[in-house]
Amino acid sequence: MSPSSGPENADTAVQSALRTLEVGSKGIGAIAAALQGSLGAAFATSVELIRQARGRVIVTGLGKSGHVARKVAATLASTGTPAFFVHAAEASHGDLGMITPDDVIVALSWSGEQPEMKNLVNYSARFAIPMIAVTSNAESSLGAAARIVLELPKVREACPHNLAPTTSTLMQAAIGDALAIALLESRGFTALEFAKFHPGGKLGAMLKHTSDLMHTGDDLPIKPVGTVMSEALVEMSAKGFGCVAIVDRSGHLAGIITDGDLRRQMRPDLMTLLVDDVMTRNPKVVERASLASEALELLNSAKITTLLVTEANKPVGIIHLHDLLRAGVA
Repeated sequence: MSPSSGPENADTAVQSALRTLEVGSKGIGAIAAALQGSLGAAFATSVELIRQARGRVIVTGLGKSGHVARKVAATLASTGTPAFFVHAAEASHGDLGMITPDDVIVALSWSGEQPEMKNLVNYSARFAIPMIAVTSNAESSLGAAARIVLELPKVREACPHNLAPTTSTLMQAAIGDALAIALLESRGFTALEFAKFHPGGKLGAMLKHTSDLMHTGDDLPIKPVGTVMSEALVEMSAKGFGCVAIVDRSGHLAGIITDGDLRRQMRPDLMTLLVDDVMTRNPKVVERASLASEALELLNSAKITTLLVTEANKPVGIIHLHDLLRAGVA
């Protein structure tokens, strides 16, 4: 083992990480405290301004603030607030044409004194495009030009030299997330709407509907009340889900018989009994319109592997844990 990779160096690295996280957490705490004061009123006004806008949110910045601005724009867009990023320097070379009078500009700059933002700020004033400044200096050029200033508390950077943007960028990202979620909640943005913007990957799988994954028709193990257990067992074996749904004469779900019920009811005359005497009433079910993530939560909480899918209390399908695994939900 080389000297640079010994236990002492590992401990030093961990201690450095802990100091960075501690300083960062103080920054987040400072925002939370400020929101209970003057920042809170400005934040609420910003949310309402964006809510009432007929256009989009233009998020802009330079350097590290620009990287955060790009992330904030992506978060807003994915949570129901149309938004995109415009690089503050590139704006002066034609990208100002991407901004319309119906839009709202959210400009991120910790110092508020970046000269490259001057043309964008002037454009905002010329065409009366409202601008929200996210800065630590309300008296800066950016702050003075903005309609609303979200003034973030001045805190020390996690960098030991207090130079590299660390805590400050964390705070900018946090206030951006706070804006996005406040807007999401104010609009009543649902998980189903969220699914429209996230059709791919793990999120897309979690946001599929149960009806997209369930087995239906002849694959559904089902028998009416009054069926003898010997017939129910044949149905269970043929369909391979380890259970059979029992319905009443109207087709409504009356109960379920599972492998566990068979073990609990094991007796010499089991095969001659009626399903009515063996079934479990009020079984766990999931609605057809539910999200696949809800089905997974039910399976996990009940410690079972199969769920009946119902619509108006009638079984219309069945879903197995393996179906969720194949779809990437679990």
